[in-house]
Amino acid sequence: MRLLDRYLFRELLTPLAYCLGGFLIFYISFFLFTDLAELQERKLHLLDVIEYCLALTPGFLVLVLPVALLLALLYTLTNLARHHEITAMRAAGLSLWRICTPFFGVGLLASGLLFGLTEQVVPRSADWAVHIKTRYVKKAEDGRLQTLAREFGLNNERAHRKWYIREYDAQRAEMHNLTVYWTLPDGSSRQMNATRAQRVKGVWTFYTVTEYAQTSPGAALVKTVQTNELAMPEFDETPEQIQGEIKMSNYETLDPRTQNIPLPEILEFLRRHPRLPAQNASELLTVFHGRLAAPWTCLVVVLIAIPFGAGSGRRNLFFGVAGSIFIVGGYLVAQQVSLAMGTHGYLPAWLAAWLPNLLFGCLGAVLTTRVR
Repeated sequence: MRLLDRYLFRELLTPLAYCLGGFLIFYISFFLFTDLAELQERKLHLLDVIEYCLALTPGFLVLVLPVALLLALLYTLTNLARHHEITAMRAAGLSLWRICTPFFGVGLLASGLLFGLTEQVVPRSADWAVHIKTRYVKKAEDGRLQTLAREFGLNNERAHRKWYIREYDAQRAEMHNLTVYWTLPDGSSRQMNATRAQRVKGVWTFYTVTEYAQTSPGAALVKTVQTNELAMPEFDETPEQIQGEIKMSNYETLDPRTQNIPLPEILEFLRRHPRLPAQNASELLTVFHGRLAAPWTCLVVVLIAIPFGAGSGRRNLFFGVAGSIFIVGGYLVAQQVSLAMGTHGYLPAWLAAWLPNLLFGCLGAVLTTRVR
């Protein structure tokens, strides 16, 4: 069977490469047509533009890989059916499931590739693209987008600390004009104002510091410390956690399928905020489960393509292609509706993320069993 599997792999991988290549050429052409003026304004050279396109490619592949896999599968299966190769293999005693085993293998590999791109490659390539774009000409907003955050708060519920920061430079791990509130185990509160804070040898060091404390729980705050420099080793917030907080500060706008925030950062945010409001928790959990479920779209695409491609003959070729594309379109719509219901709390987050995969995967399996 290895010879047959290699043959089917080759029959699928060739049109898949053509589909991905065609989509990539279309994407680059469209991008250059729409953004050429800005690239010229940024004074990027030819090699810079090529590098910039390479940096954007992983994010583009995440979007088009399921579509390219669908088209390649339809072409491959329809071609095999039109030349009666599937009929011959089934006449030799092979079931349709066994014949399509290589296609399921490609679907699993594509799902793994999609997950790896989303979690590891796309966030880095997005930062790379920003670096290339601002290589020669920087605009007023570029610095803020890359390294600076202004007027934001960090609430560490586990440590009972709240930070209010006027400006944070992520590149230097440096804060300006900040206030920190925290609660001691006996219930009394502390407040510290500082003009600047910086991470020095793993310890947050504050400059021009004024500290206020309660003599007892419920009492008024009184000034207790005023110094030029104060190290606080008990403040264990790391620059990475602060940067993750900045990314997650607008979590209400996250797209569960395309947002480039790695899953560990979402988990860390949820651990730091165990008492989030129900609505906000539903949104974040739906984002988390949606990111886990999204790569399996490739496997669902395989299940949908098999019954429409393998059963397509010369007379119903158009029906097979149009029918599968229609079902995939319905799958994408159902996915968005289900995720929206999850973010608004109408469905549990895990169910909202996985329900479209389960429904359409089962639909594809049932239709496959009915192929004659």
